[in-house]
Amino acid sequence: MNAKGCALAGIAAIVLLALILLAGGCSSYKQVVNLDEGVKAQWSQVENQLQRRFDLIPNVVATVKGYAAHEKGVFDDIATARESYFQAKNVNDKAVAAGNVESALSRLLMLQENYPTLKANEGFLKLQDQLEGTENRIAVERGRYNDVVRVFNAYIRSPMGMLGNLMAHAERAEYFKVPESAKTAPKVDFGGPAASTPPAPAPAALPAPASAP
Repeated sequence: MNAKGCALAGIAAIVLLALILLAGGCSSYKQVVNLDEGVKAQWSQVENQLQRRFDLIPNVVATVKGYAAHEKGVFDDIATARESYFQAKNVNDKAVAAGNVESALSRLLMLQENYPTLKANEGFLKLQDQLEGTENRIAVERGRYNDVVRVFNAYIRSPMGMLGNLMAHAERAEYFKVPESAKTAPKVDFGGPAASTPPAPAPAALPAPASAP
């Protein structure tokens, strides 16, 4: 093969390699975009269930206030956590705020142990069942979201994923981590002040000595 033939073969090889990279890059770009959209779609499902929780909270608070209006601290905690959630700018901040809402809501529901009439209220029991179902849905959607995030983050770190992401410019997705404070149900002491130990009885008075005759 002469020099001209070698040059043409080299050019052909370069062109073929460029076409392969272009095709692979386009395919990888589409995959990055699809996975990124999947993360966003699954996050929307999480937020739908969180919104369902927020829609139920006002009715729960109103019901509990009818029996325990003086429990202001719990109501304030829920309002503060709710406000923090809607002011959050990213998944991590929303996860922390959602965990605070869950913790405050748990304390609110535990008030029933101190108010038997509230515990027996039919409307309260129905709301409690709805909240329980919502919490289960949140847990399921949160798990699905984290699974999608794991796949997406792993792909954009792979060689082909990095190639496609040169065009997609997608950022690493954040996991929805449950705050430590929300992993354990809060313990609330509804007992009154500890009963004081009764004082020991005073010793019996000794009889007065008999007077001398």
